[in-house]
Amino acid sequence: MLIIEHLTKKYGEKKAVDDLSLHIQRGEIYGFIGHNGAGKTTTLKSIAGILQFDEGTITVDGDSIVDRPLDCKKKIAYIPDNPDMYDFMTGNKYLNFIADVFGISAAERKEKIEKYANIFGIAGDLSQPISSFSHGMKQKLAIISAWLHSPKLILMDEPFVGLDPKASHSLKEMMREHCDNGGAIFFSTHVLEVAEKLCDKIAIIKNGRLIKTGTMDEVKGDDSLEDVFLELEADK
Repeated sequence: MLIIEHLTKKYGEKKAVDDLSLHIQRGEIYGFIGHNGAGKTTTLKSIAGILQFDEGTITVDGDSIVDRPLDCKKKIAYIPDNPDMYDFMTGNKYLNFIADVFGISAAERKEKIEKYANIFGIAGDLSQPISSFSHGMKQKLAIISAWLHSPKLILMDEPFVGLDPKASHSLKEMMREHCDNGGAIFFSTHVLEVAEKLCDKIAIIKNGRLIKTGTMDEVKGDDSLEDVFLELEADK
């Protein structure tokens, strides 16, 4: 579903991402772990087509993000760590705007908006302007908007930040259902306990370079993911 080969992104002389290669298959929830500034957000933005990169290739379901960006973006949903929205819009107007962008029919959008708004408990808030929403409500709105067009690949940057326990549980169920239906998810998180329980595979990045990847058992063995991560982080 997602093939990253030798991805390199520089900011001046600094390599934010350094020769990164990862393959994410259909059906996989793939966690992306690293310290602040390790290169996670840069990688996710490069996959989403937001950032240009210096070297390497990224393909989504066979299409290059460089050569066929629109085809790729139709198959992708991206939730940044701090979603920027049109605060003057109501929640309903924003979701319908996203549905218009992706050409979703009136019947399908109505069904999905009702379904996911009820799951996250914000159905009664969608008539209010986004400017009145808390961070957690904005995060829920961003998640709903990402699921609207049934993307093949969902990219998320720290998706659990700001969510209450019930919403976090609902998101985990939605992620698993999405992948069970043939989609794929690539997401960054600092919540290692969630990653350990949820992810099929994991990648650990340090200073822009991939230092370990594989299934959860391959990466952590008999240790906890937290212990493995801290040990790898301590290595020079």
